[in-house]
Amino acid sequence: MRRTFLLEIVMIVVAVAFLFPVYTLVSLSLKDPGQIAQSPLSLPDPPTFENFGSAWSSAALGPSLMNSTVITAVSLAALIALGSFAAYFLARVQTRLGYGLYVLFLLGIVLPFQLGMIPLFELVTDLGLIGTHAGMILFYTGIQLPFTVFLYTGFIRALPHEYAAAAMLDGASHLTAFTRVVFPLLRPITGTVLILNAVFIWNDFFTPLVYLGGSGYETVPVSVFAYVGQYVSQHGLVFAGLVLGALPIVLVFLALQRYVIKGFASGLKG
Repeated sequence: MRRTFLLEIVMIVVAVAFLFPVYTLVSLSLKDPGQIAQSPLSLPDPPTFENFGSAWSSAALGPSLMNSTVITAVSLAALIALGSFAAYFLARVQTRLGYGLYVLFLLGIVLPFQLGMIPLFELVTDLGLIGTHAGMILFYTGIQLPFTVFLYTGFIRALPHEYAAAAMLDGASHLTAFTRVVFPLLRPITGTVLILNAVFIWNDFFTPLVYLGGSGYETVPVSVFAYVGQYVSQHGLVFAGLVLGALPIVLVFLALQRYVIKGFASGLKG
């Protein structure tokens, strides 16, 4: 009983430590400059929502949210389509070629993509995709594909072979067996792939700054960074902009959180 009580106390302390930055962020976004100067850590009294309206208009978050949404959504669709199908091949075809390709994908996880930033930038420039959504989608699909394949491969290896085999005995091709039988069974790991890749793509700052800076297609992190630099002394507006920029991905995470642990744990099997 005593040990359980101590563990509960520790967990409460850890929860408070994690939630305190969130409380500070939201609290300051709901205060006027007078409240922030007088008591920055207290509850807003009364709360003001004017900061959000000012931040939305002055930071041009509308176009930035659209840019981030398009890049993230299309990149996720490409990652799920390519990653799941590639993983199905690697998990089911037990050959040297399949094993070698799987090792190459694992190397893509281990090696930091920053090592190839200059060649990648030159490649995207030569393709005429600098400052475009297509360039960012191509970049994120290539960078995150090894991680996606790794998750899907582990999950597919844990699935019984009989599901696809039964479909092929009825005359289905490998493609039909995968799309109609195997892929619907990948729902837990697909939720994990969605949320982990979405968080990375949505929150990435360095790559959009390099590839989209000055193009008019900046994503939310780049726009918020520019906004913070412009209104650094107006803390209420700054924190309101941060809340608006983070809110969409937080809502997505809350909607898919039940898949994250379940899918990730299942994907590590085999």
